[in-house]
Amino acid sequence: MRIAVTYENGNIFQHFGHTAHFAFYDVQDGQIVSKVVLPTMGSGHGALAGFLKTAHVDALICGGIGGGAQEALKQAGIQLYGGVQGSADDAVNALIANQLAFDPDVHCDHHDHEHGDHNCGSHDCSSHGCGGNCHH
Repeated sequence: MRIAVTYENGNIFQHFGHTAHFAFYDVQDGQIVSKVVLPTMGSGHGALAGFLKTAHVDALICGGIGGGAQEALKQAGIQLYGGVQGSADDAVNALIANQLAFDPDVHCDHHDHEHGDHNCGSHDCSSHGCGGNCHH
């Protein structure tokens, strides 16, 4: 099994479409057997799903992710675990142990987010009045 994580400085990067790096974890027999961090080369939402499919990823752990990207991942056969924060390594170990806390209905639309003090990059969008949409 190969798990990808949106990655920045050891933590889960909170906006799928703007992630500059993915950490790829290969898992066998319930153990991480390898980890590599690779740059995304600045791809956008749809291209990132293709990048992950080409890398033979089975599952993605991320923070916020928009509906279009979710659909692209679904079409690519990649299981999504969104709305996750904190250490990338810890999240992968939790997923392996079937203990990962994630939001199955995560949705962030960041196209209108470059204004005001609201920034979904620091949370999973379910903790405030945007109703999980992060779209005002």
